[in-house]
Amino acid sequence: MLKIFIILIIIILLLSCTAGPNNQTNEKDSRGKIAGFFKGFWHGLICIFTLLISIFTDKVSIYEVHNSGFFYNLGFLLGAGAITGGTLWSRKNKK
Repeated sequence: MLKIFIILIIIILLLSCTAGPNNQTNEKDSRGKIAGFFKGFWHGLICIFTLLISIFTDKVSIYEVHNSGFFYNLGFLLGAGAITGGTLWSRKNKK
């Protein structure tokens, strides 16, 4: 019973860290653009570099808030997975 309680507490703590809604989804940026799948994929590919740059400046961020929602997020995850080697999908050959 104690193990179940501890697992529930851990789940609740992890869920409390999830991001809130993006109020700027499907809203155009200052140039009148909304980032879609391919822009999300590109941002995922360069996420490591933009993270490093964002440490030194406030003008660069990893994630485009003016995006199309699901398809931008999908592209971002695929791009980030591609650049990091897709560790979630990989498996080692056991021989």
